[in-house]
Amino acid sequence: MIIAVTGKGGTGKTILAALLTHFISKKTNNVLAVDADPDSNLPDALGVSELVTKTLGEIREVFQESRDDMGTLNKEQWLEGKIYSEAICECDNFDLLVMGRPEGEGCYCFANNLLRGVLRKLMRHYDYIIIDSEAGLEHFSRKTIEGADYIIVVTDMSKKGLATAKRIKELSEELELNFKEIYLVGNRIASKEAEETIRKFAEDNGLKLLEILPYDEKIAELDLKGLPVTLLPEDSEYMRKVKKIADHFIELSVKAR
Repeated sequence: MIIAVTGKGGTGKTILAALLTHFISKKTNNVLAVDADPDSNLPDALGVSELVTKTLGEIREVFQESRDDMGTLNKEQWLEGKIYSEAICECDNFDLLVMGRPEGEGCYCFANNLLRGVLRKLMRHYDYIIIDSEAGLEHFSRKTIEGADYIIVVTDMSKKGLATAKRIKELSEELELNFKEIYLVGNRIASKEAEETIRKFAEDNGLKLLEILPYDEKIAELDLKGLPVTLLPEDSEYMRKVKKIADHFIELSVKAR
């Protein structure tokens, strides 16, 4: 099952991706978290940034610049070996892959096409793949996110957050990306009035409302101290609601088997 978490930057998508990884990996250790956002905040949110030694983008750069150390391996075998040995971070209950920043000058079409094939093969080894997607609409317009089963669009009460959520739904239809479901999650919703606004927005735009997450000042406190969001108290309303989201996807996966 591939779950992609997306939305406008700053709405809390990385927090949700981190906590989904946290809860789902408690049920199974066969989880891959993918940081596909160039800002690369997922390792910090998970508290494993010290384990990240190389990104996928850095491996692609090496592949593009020099292929002298390939030996008898073909290009795909070389890339696959590098990803497994250097880019996959093995954490306690999950694996993590950081995509890294976009490429610089020059044509990377050949390297990127090879990478897509290797990643497709890699992903077959995991029961759950949780992607912290690049903010905005780029993944959709380039169709790099088309392999996901479920999309979670995170929004707050900002006009830009809501507009991005609406456009993501429209783009998925325009590009004929056949996801099993596109969900909406309202984040940092601090009043009943705001909650009703989110519910109406979801209904008006054909989005299935998955959950409404409250404002939690402890998230900002953890961020200020440089601590992972996974240290939120398990009995807090925020954590209980995210656990409910995680349980929903686990149940869907069990039913599909």
